[in-house]
Amino acid sequence: MKIAKIELYQIDLPYSGGLYKLSGGREYRSFDASIVRVITDDGTEGWGESTPFGSSYIAAHAGGTRAGIAEIAPHLLGRDPRQLDRINEAMDEALLGHNHAKTAIDVACWDVFGKSVGMPVCDLLGGRTEFRMPTISSIYSGTPEDMRARVADHRARGYRGHSVKIGALDSEGGPALDAERITACLADRQPGEFFLVDANGGLIPETALRLLRLLPAGLDFVLEAPCATWRETLSLRQRCSVPIILDELAQTDEDILRLVAMDVADGIGLKISKNGGLTHGRRHRDICLAAGLSISVQDTVGSAIAFAGIVHLGQTVPEQSLRCILDCRDMVSIETAAFDAPVEHGGVLAPKLPGLGVTPDLSVLGAPKETYD
Repeated sequence: MKIAKIELYQIDLPYSGGLYKLSGGREYRSFDASIVRVITDDGTEGWGESTPFGSSYIAAHAGGTRAGIAEIAPHLLGRDPRQLDRINEAMDEALLGHNHAKTAIDVACWDVFGKSVGMPVCDLLGGRTEFRMPTISSIYSGTPEDMRARVADHRARGYRGHSVKIGALDSEGGPALDAERITACLADRQPGEFFLVDANGGLIPETALRLLRLLPAGLDFVLEAPCATWRETLSLRQRCSVPIILDELAQTDEDILRLVAMDVADGIGLKISKNGGLTHGRRHRDICLAAGLSISVQDTVGSAIAFAGIVHLGQTVPEQSLRCILDCRDMVSIETAAFDAPVEHGGVLAPKLPGLGVTPDLSVLGAPKETYD
């Protein structure tokens, strides 16, 4: 089996909530998705997606994703897509870095691999766990009562985890406002719920410590990505009793090893496009499990195709180590593919169809923007 053609699609994914607000005044209304179809010489096809969270979340943007794919794709023609380590080596030889550009191709090759042997991707990644994975909401920053209401809405829809966004500047209310937001969001906490308080790197140690000292005792949450740099995060870690998980700082294999060696955090938010696809995601999963770290399997954002990758990788993480997965379908208002993984009975199960189990809607995706053959 050889790669005969790679097609690249582009589609804008409007945010389903209208306006998404992050720390530092960052705002998003729509996300620019790059979707790839890998077609082999026997007609098998696989699909993958990479959708950066704008251009100011990490060092990634949609134009760069497609430019990177243009650099990489010609070097993969004629290669066996099932040899995922060799595919990733070829991508690295063609282009240094740029994980977001490599993700869609990597995931599409896993989809091909699964279809070629009649197995779901999660079984190829190590085997399914058979427990329903809890989903996590994404509660953008707003007034405390508005955020509390949005947590309640997601709770009613079956979400058992909630990612609460903070990071107000002093001119906006600073740590006092963030403390009110956290307190409000956790006010109605139910048994079995899990809360992330996510600053997306928007705090410095001083503001983080001020915030934590303003909170009432007994609130059960994990602090995600409090600071933008390793030094700041380690400084906070040494003076903070709240569990910390990394997100934006944990992108490469080296980052995960540094996290463990320096004992900077207690877990990671493993976002597939940020980490370079399922091949690297599998490696990061294994390092974290060996080190006793918790894992939340997510992606920066994306449609049902991106969610399929999240579901299959998440389904391989043992229940005691998996905190949640992100249902990014809920974040966008366009459905790019059929994917039978409903949120039921408190969570999601990976489908047992070969590959990812997605059926893209070509009437939505339109014609490919580029074709490499």
